[in-house]
Amino acid sequence: MQKNNLTNAMSVDVEDYFQVSAFEKVISRDSWDNLNHRVEQNTDRILQIFSNCNIHATFFMLGWVAEHYPNLVRRIVESGHELASHGYNHIRVTTQNPKSFKEDVSRTKKLLEDLSGISVVGYRAASYSIGRNNLWAHEILADTGYRYSSSIYPVRHDLYGMPEAPRFAFQTPKALLLEIPISTVRLFKQNFPCGGGGYFRLFPYRLSRWALRRVNQKDNQPCVFYFHPWEIDPEQPQQKNLKLKTRIRHYLNLKRMEKRLIRLISEFHWDRIDKVFPSKI
Repeated sequence: MQKNNLTNAMSVDVEDYFQVSAFEKVISRDSWDNLNHRVEQNTDRILQIFSNCNIHATFFMLGWVAEHYPNLVRRIVESGHELASHGYNHIRVTTQNPKSFKEDVSRTKKLLEDLSGISVVGYRAASYSIGRNNLWAHEILADTGYRYSSSIYPVRHDLYGMPEAPRFAFQTPKALLLEIPISTVRLFKQNFPCGGGGYFRLFPYRLSRWALRRVNQKDNQPCVFYFHPWEIDPEQPQQKNLKLKTRIRHYLNLKRMEKRLIRLISEFHWDRIDKVFPSKI
């Protein structure tokens, strides 16, 4: 099948299965060190997939993961991928104040740069938690040396979202910072998600492919896609005492994810975020 001509941005949010926001009430951060860690093996699997498919991506890495697996940071960079920040402990920006947020993003940036030996210019908030009520975060990111954020999802969602935000990359009004939203498709005067994550596992593959192509062809814009290492790991430990909605969102179609991902990579052009948006960053 012929690929579209536009190059899209592939990204990975590097966090382990027990670090997702949906598990905050059932898994305490104090227990993280004692759990079965799977992020390194899963991320190495992603690196192999990307190598086999000859693409590069942006890896938004938790500082906690980087500190525990410094060699993984180096393997990501040595493989030609972009290293970016996902904050240190996967704490949503909506639960932070400006002071604690600045400490978090500064700490993580320095850690990643010290481990990798390269400059880190990109940031993605945990659970896309920058929105209309905390746009001050953009100014702090610019002040601390970041050049772009990919932290807004312009959709309606019970946990995140800013549907009135621009659908495509835009310069923030009060800061010299580029915001690169996750991709959505516009239908019936509403934005519908098509940029990966749980939606990619939930929707039929053909629907996701159609939506991404529509963004490329009708909007003439590159797509921004994301997923997590735990999404290609159907053997991860199953958590108990989860709400039904949370259980479905997290575990749905994990067994199908890797094949879908490889198919998606083969049918579109992909590269790192800083390569897809070079003139704007």
